[in-house]
Amino acid sequence: MVTVADRDNSSALAEAVKMAARNRTPLAIVGNGTKRFYTGEAEGKKLDVIGHVGIVSYEPTELVITARAGTKLADVEAVLSEKGQMLGFEPPHFGDAATLGGTIACGFSGPRRPYAGSARDFVLGAKIINGKGEILKFGGEVMKNVAGYDISRLMVGARGTLGVLLEISLKVLPKPAKELTLSYETPADKAIKTMNHNAGQPLPLSAACHIRNTLYVRLSGNDLGVQAARTKLGGDLVKNGDEFWKQLREHRHDFFQGAGALWRLSVPPATSPLDLPGNWIIDWGGAQRWLKSTAALGDVYRVAEQAGGHATLFRPGTGNGAKFHPLPAALVALQHQLKQAFDPGSIMNQGLAGTI
Repeated sequence: MVTVADRDNSSALAEAVKMAARNRTPLAIVGNGTKRFYTGEAEGKKLDVIGHVGIVSYEPTELVITARAGTKLADVEAVLSEKGQMLGFEPPHFGDAATLGGTIACGFSGPRRPYAGSARDFVLGAKIINGKGEILKFGGEVMKNVAGYDISRLMVGARGTLGVLLEISLKVLPKPAKELTLSYETPADKAIKTMNHNAGQPLPLSAACHIRNTLYVRLSGNDLGVQAARTKLGGDLVKNGDEFWKQLREHRHDFFQGAGALWRLSVPPATSPLDLPGNWIIDWGGAQRWLKSTAALGDVYRVAEQAGGHATLFRPGTGNGAKFHPLPAALVALQHQLKQAFDPGSIMNQGLAGTI
């Protein structure tokens, strides 16, 4: 049985935020730092949330878990695995010390995302401390619990700029009884067409990506359904398929190694190969493109925008965190309004890359 530490530091954290709000002291929310390459370093006094840990509730029959934000992601997954369940959005860890709060704050999802849903889709509720030091709870532990704006899902990807995450309630999924990975030697343009065609078929798809002239497809489900799909799709069986997807998810594949800028482009899945120099991985059935390139910042933004998407300099190599695609004026104004509502003194995680 998995044992997870249980410590509730919410009162002490709320008091620290309240005092900072009174004194207009900027706070830098600090976890284990596994995603600092992406968030960058915030300005201000450190607010350590690592001690706030534990599984608040877990109802396997209801497919819902609630855990404190400082709980290690690996501990949450181990607790779920004991009951044959998993986090459906297959989040990357980017380090053994990754926490649930950091994962949700960054909004990361793994290879299963286009077929099961994103991190945001699985969040049912959240408890936070706002910029006034108030403890607020949004959502709940069932799917239909929201009337009006779904504030809990607003915290996904906010990187702590709207408040300190205390607890997150998540919908979970049963682990598939059978999984296997198939491969096909094919160029990128044909792979994109194949991935999009397969997505429209009644197939138990759970991942699809293209790397160096090879298309990889993962099938997940019951034994009969997976075997039938394998017969229909053909291809070569990939040994250690689980390890392949883990290496991709955690950026341990050799594509991600070495110096140089790493771009993440989000585009419509049927988009043809993009006219930018460098090496590519086409993931999420075509919707997510990883690019190692020396192309200029403006050129990548322009090409992504022309394709109907956007681009993020995910790992710049130098500088303080990722560089995000410039937002339209209307969205910038909306961000200002949300920041004012949740953190009127603007003390939370000032100076993070891409924040207002």
